Amino acid sequence: MLHYLTIEPVRILLYLVGICAFVGANAAYLVLAERKGAGRIQRRPGPNEAGYGGWLQPVADGIKLLAKQIMVPPGTDALLFRAAPLMVMAPPLMCLATIPFGESLVAVDLNIGLLFVFSFGSINVMALMLGGWASRNKYSIISAARVVSQSVAYEIPMLLVVITMLMVTGKLNLNDIVVQQAGWFWHWNLFKLWVNPLMPVTFVIFFTCMLAETNRAPFDMAEAESELVAGAFTEYGGMGFGVFFMAEYANIVVGCCLATVLFLGGWQSPIGVLSGGLWGPLWFLGKMYALIFTVIWVRWTFPRTQFYTLLNLSWKILIPISLFTLLLTGAMMKIMPILTKLL
Repeated sequence: MLHYLTIEPVRILLYLVGICAFVGANAAYLVLAERKGAGRIQRRPGPNEAGYGGWLQPVADGIKLLAKQIMVPPGTDALLFRAAPLMVMAPPLMCLATIPFGESLVAVDLNIGLLFVFSFGSINVMALMLGGWASRNKYSIISAARVVSQSVAYEIPMLLVVITMLMVTGKLNLNDIVVQQAGWFWHWNLFKLWVNPLMPVTFVIFFTCMLAETNRAPFDMAEAESELVAGAFTEYGGMGFGVFFMAEYANIVVGCCLATVLFLGGWQSPIGVLSGGLWGPLWFLGKMYALIFTVIWVRWTFPRTQFYTLLNLSWKILIPISLFTLLLTGAMMKIMPILTKLL
């Protein structure tokens, strides 16, 4: 019986079922964690009625959304209106299939895994744009325009940071990138400060761009409630809105997983011991949830920025800094071998 689990199609199918369950559980209970965290930060209790301490609140919310009828407003593009929630949920599921949660715990170990993640990640923007455009609602259309401009602005510094990492690692395989980061605290081999002393800055740029790409506060201009009602989701109700909501948290999980792989050593132990076996996935999840906690912390700490300030941050600050780190990395990689030979 167990030998069937080693057959490639069966193995991939089991991994995808596990990924769907992982995304569903995270989408449900990260909402609860966010509401509890917001309550703690704002000195109020948060959800505490459904179940012990509010632990059944996600189940109650899910039943409520499933019980609501999905309405297609008159005058909308019905095909695109229905397709947008499906398009927004598919990319994070595909991206998680290439994320190495452990040394051998990955659904598909692609040699171009990093390129795969960014290729499918860009579909999320198209789905939000189509959802807003198909709604034929003025607030949703404004939101769709904001989504496109925000994505274009923040994908550039994010990709420049990733190119910098590729110059240092020389790999597109996510598992190979993690393997190169074996070492002691904060993974000295990853940052490679002898190559680029600004490498830690690239992590800050990547994390900031990840917040903007996932439409998280203080960069949630695509769904600014005070300006656009609910943004691209204004005309959606029931499980149509629920899928958009789940996709937001699924994209947060993907972004934090990618940051863990590229900058925090993935499943490698940061202290050089307690590695291998079950420790690998535990280290990975610990780092990932620490980043997710930071995402929640940022949302309930900083106020929403203005849209033009949002764009200026990318075009005038993040892009020049990421370009400088890219050029510095290239120069140092050429200079250091020469200095090594001379010394």
